[in-house]
Amino acid sequence: MQNIVELFQERVREGVHNKRPLRIRGGGTKDWYGQRLDGDVLDTREYAGIVDYEPTELVITARCGTPLADIEAALAERGQMLAFEPPHFGSRATLGGAIAAGLSGPRRANSGAVRDFVLGCTLLDGKGDVLRFGGQVMKNVAGYDVSRLLAGSLGTLGLLLDVSVKVLPRAPREATLVFDGVAEVEALRNLNEWAGQPLPVSASCWHDGVLALRLSGANAAVDAAIRSLGGDVMPDCSRFWADLREQRHGFFEGDMPLLRLSVPSTVGAIVLGRAQLIEWGGAQRWLRAPGDAATAERIRATVRAAGGHATLFRGGDKSVGVFQPLAPAVARIHERLKTGFDPAGIFNPGRMY
Repeated sequence: MQNIVELFQERVREGVHNKRPLRIRGGGTKDWYGQRLDGDVLDTREYAGIVDYEPTELVITARCGTPLADIEAALAERGQMLAFEPPHFGSRATLGGAIAAGLSGPRRANSGAVRDFVLGCTLLDGKGDVLRFGGQVMKNVAGYDVSRLLAGSLGTLGLLLDVSVKVLPRAPREATLVFDGVAEVEALRNLNEWAGQPLPVSASCWHDGVLALRLSGANAAVDAAIRSLGGDVMPDCSRFWADLREQRHGFFEGDMPLLRLSVPSTVGAIVLGRAQLIEWGGAQRWLRAPGDAATAERIRATVRAAGGHATLFRGGDKSVGVFQPLAPAVARIHERLKTGFDPAGIFNPGRMY
């Protein structure tokens, strides 16, 4: 594997010397996410394999090109999981891609985001130097924030060589309750009320009058919640949540551009004239709408007024900006970070802003 790292270093230094940008790419399952793709492909798939996994320590370390499915299979054998439930969007998804994309699944609101589980990493920077940040325990503070910065950076700060991730035990029991005929306002009110109670809620989804609530925990806790909340128990609920995570739910069908609205969960219904699918207890809302500049600005202004931001997640005109524009102070921090890690600007240029 050292030879592969040396090859990566050579590609980086050549890129800097020749002023040719590099496009970091694993399985390519999220090529559609973010702004434009630019540069010569730097394929990470050969740099794969689990480096260390100690189930009693709840930590796994693996190389960036390791298939996400391999990670999850190894964890499942020991009754553990990636609690942030990263979407795959294809069978070739890699661990490095999951961290770089920074996307979390249905459990996000109750367990935490990708960045909350990144303990440490090894990074190849824009000078071709190998840098190590963090460690394998949550209490290791040195460099921890740098490791977390890489979650969602879309490879713009460097090549993530390996990463240590905190894992969690799987719950002994999971069940999903379904409530039919629930209006959006009522669903949001219920979700906020339940969030303030000691219920083992691990995911939620509302769309078209149907509210689904996943419960995960000890048998007694799940049974008590079912008796307390009512509703109908959904059969084969694991498939429902997997389909939601991978956007195979019927709401995501079609070619209409898809926007992701991130708002405080306590915000009521956001009227945008189109159907929405609501997750994360109200904190994540999906919207299908035209991706033109005027519509994007109208939606972003509405969401900004609600204390959130909107991302053009799939499709649409990317020239309007995939991500909500940064505030000037945040933009300056972003630029300084980019310059510090990648002074020649060769990693995934323009992928974020």
